[in-house]
Amino acid sequence: MSQTVLDKPTPASSEASSKRWWVLVIVSIAQLMVVLDATIVTVALPDAQADLDMSDANKQWVVTAYALTFGALLLLGGRIADFWGRKKAFMAGMVGFALASALGGVAQNEAMLFGARALQGVFAALLAPAALAVLTVTFTDAKERAKAFAVYGGISAGGAAIGLLLGGVLTEYVDWRWCLLVNVPIAVVAIVAALPVLQESRAEGDTRYDIPGAVTVTLGLAALVYGFTRAAEESWTDTLTLVMLAAGAILLVAFTLIEQRTAHALLPLRIVADRNRGGALLAMLLVGAAFIGSTMFMIFYMRGVLGYGAVKAGAGALGITVGVFITAGASAALLPKIGPRIPLILGSLLAAGGTFWLTFVTVEKQYLTHVFPGMVMIGLGLGLVFTAVASTALIGVAEHDAGAASASINAVQQVGGALGTALLNSIAIAASKDAMADKTAELGDRMGNPEVAMQAGIQAQLDGYTQAFGWAAAIMVVGAIVAALLVNAGKDSLPSEGGAVHMG
Repeated sequence: MSQTVLDKPTPASSEASSKRWWVLVIVSIAQLMVVLDATIVTVALPDAQADLDMSDANKQWVVTAYALTFGALLLLGGRIADFWGRKKAFMAGMVGFALASALGGVAQNEAMLFGARALQGVFAALLAPAALAVLTVTFTDAKERAKAFAVYGGISAGGAAIGLLLGGVLTEYVDWRWCLLVNVPIAVVAIVAALPVLQESRAEGDTRYDIPGAVTVTLGLAALVYGFTRAAEESWTDTLTLVMLAAGAILLVAFTLIEQRTAHALLPLRIVADRNRGGALLAMLLVGAAFIGSTMFMIFYMRGVLGYGAVKAGAGALGITVGVFITAGASAALLPKIGPRIPLILGSLLAAGGTFWLTFVTVEKQYLTHVFPGMVMIGLGLGLVFTAVASTALIGVAEHDAGAASASINAVQQVGGALGTALLNSIAIAASKDAMADKTAELGDRMGNPEVAMQAGIQAQLDGYTQAFGWAAAIMVVGAIVAALLVNAGKDSLPSEGGAVHMG
């Protein structure tokens, strides 16, 4: 197909203007689907676990399978979209995402669900960058582009909260499967609307893809996640656990060597070799891993210990969103005055403090005094961190690396989330097992009483959750230390037109 040139301003017309805004609507729907699916299943996870008889060790795959493939393949997906054709990539991503969602919605066992979630991540990695690229080449006027990106950014920021609420509503009033099936009718409407409206565009240049790098990093991350899962099932000294963790480390080293030697690297190492950008991304990896990993336990605590329904638990997590919106706006105005270093450190410490506050939760109904304040503090910290990292990602980056540098934020967040969820789940399960063994020894014959046994089980679960919160807080503190040691950019270093576009 011949290339449609969309990078230059075209004469204004009401029809062209109308089409551009329809493109924004379609792209927004796609972005909302991608962001929703990172959180929509979290509230439904207890129901899905019971329905498909998942083990405690395996349940995290519902979250990590999506995040892992999405994050690992995102940079490759962006390159494919640019050179294959953005409309083609958008349509293929949308169709594939809908089919994977349908497969997950009718899953008959845990393996089918995990596979569907991984497949969703693969197509999300194609759909998300294609959607952003379509938006970029469609809106060429500076004022219109600013408005379009404001809508896109708002959806990216608020999509996680919408996912928690929608997941709660669908789980409680329909069925947990609709947390996945809901994507199908939405995708059909978007596909039908997109066909006559989207125009094709593609980039010129080297169209080779770093397939070895994509395969190596995906397998390496999957091996680490499986190693963490195996540790929860068996132990950290189990032979297969150690083999998988070693294999993951070796594959990630191999990925680094591949990226050093290929001319069309998935992640050019010069992007992360920069002190400020590398430090900010590493801090983001740690904070994101701890936050996303601990979110699952916040939901399980509200549902399993406090006895909240799915809707109430989804709404209960909105304290994080409140905090994010407060500091995200404030830090955008603050960054040009003080630079990214202080907000990054302060944000990581605030999030760590809020997560540590959650270690004091008990079996009593303590949402207003413990859960909500902790979540708001976490959100306040995340708003500072996300904005600071987005601004730091483009400091000193060459124009031809801007897309990869921007996309690396989302890739790091997703990969961190996958690893953090698996690691914290392993820690929580080990702590719960130890607590249950202690309770059994302490209570002796009284464990024959069903009510006593149930209360002991709930307390053991809670011990696991609080251990996970404690470790998550410690990981966030390490993120703050990394930022303090590596990030030294001042206010004059920030890009004049803002930071990278955050893709949710």
